[in-house]
Amino acid sequence: MVAAVRRGRSLRSVAKEFRVSLPTVQRWVGRAGGERLDRVDWSDRAAGNRSGRNRCALFLEDRILQLRKRLKESSDLGEYGAAAIHRALVERRLKHVPSIRTIGRILERRGALDGRRRVRRPPPPCGWYLLRVARRRVDLDSFDLVEGHVIRGGTPAEALNGISLHGGLCVSWVRSSWTAKAVVESLLEHWRKHGLPEYAQFDNDTLFQGAHQWPDSFGRVTRLCLQLGVTPVFTPPQETGFQAAIESYNGRWQTKVWGRFHHRSLADLRRRSDRYVQASHQRSASRIQEAPPRRPFPKRWRLDLAQPLTGQVIYLRRTNDRGELEVLGHQYLVDPHWPHRLVRAEVDLDKHEIRFYRLRRREPNLQPLVKTVPYDPPTKPFQG
Repeated sequence: MVAAVRRGRSLRSVAKEFRVSLPTVQRWVGRAGGERLDRVDWSDRAAGNRSGRNRCALFLEDRILQLRKRLKESSDLGEYGAAAIHRALVERRLKHVPSIRTIGRILERRGALDGRRRVRRPPPPCGWYLLRVARRRVDLDSFDLVEGHVIRGGTPAEALNGISLHGGLCVSWVRSSWTAKAVVESLLEHWRKHGLPEYAQFDNDTLFQGAHQWPDSFGRVTRLCLQLGVTPVFTPPQETGFQAAIESYNGRWQTKVWGRFHHRSLADLRRRSDRYVQASHQRSASRIQEAPPRRPFPKRWRLDLAQPLTGQVIYLRRTNDRGELEVLGHQYLVDPHWPHRLVRAEVDLDKHEIRFYRLRRREPNLQPLVKTVPYDPPTKPFQG
């Protein structure tokens, strides 16, 4: 419809040809604006605004909560309700002071009232466990395997999927089976074409992490990331949320590619998958362009698995009831007062140490360092 209007046809004639109403044609022409058609975001949008026009900004809500805490601790009157907060904001000559009722609703929504009610806190930003990713300074690529599919005739089909957290840059490869060497070749193909992210995230599959039966195991994929300056991140076992982006893409791929067509062969499935990935890139072109920039792939670079380990590897883990966790086959006591809680373990291979940081979804910006322990990386030649 938009292409027909741009060729000079009237809106009414286009609406009559496509059997839609005139406002429908006007809406899509307005959506396209003056951009190229392959760069326009054609995805459906929910009616109305994502948040109310008169809703207070998040930074103002945070300021109201901080002011309430300050009044509760140091107010001479001992008053820290909505009226007291309103008076304090007026005294500070804030440009737009919310009403007392609005302040009360903010306190109720953020769980700052003394009554016991269910608190619906705002979700943390995407990639909250890595501050640079959460602040959209760098991007993160997530990768995962889709297994268990069989083409009629007995041919197994497994897909290695990937997607960037902020840009939505997706990729899919289809094979009958996967090895760590094949994963490395696929990642190199993707990163040579689109550039390097700052982080690459995986689950704890041996294809990505390396063998689990020996301690201090750094697999082929981990060594690839380290030599390219990409920090590998391994999510906690049996945890939801950290792999939400790639799991969502896995579901779309299985619905739109695998379950939608009858595939005669592995090559047929591969062609369908490539067409879906290309169409996804066209639909998300504006989002990909607005994502944090990716580093160019180094020229004349070659993988050398015998090189000494350098860089950092991040493990997201949850402590046990004694505040301990396992990293690289070793048990570490992090904090006995932090049982069954999330921790980010940064293995620094240059400084020969492991740093442990507390993580809380409720306070994503507060990630204190709680412990540092020495660590000697392996020096034996890689065998794999």
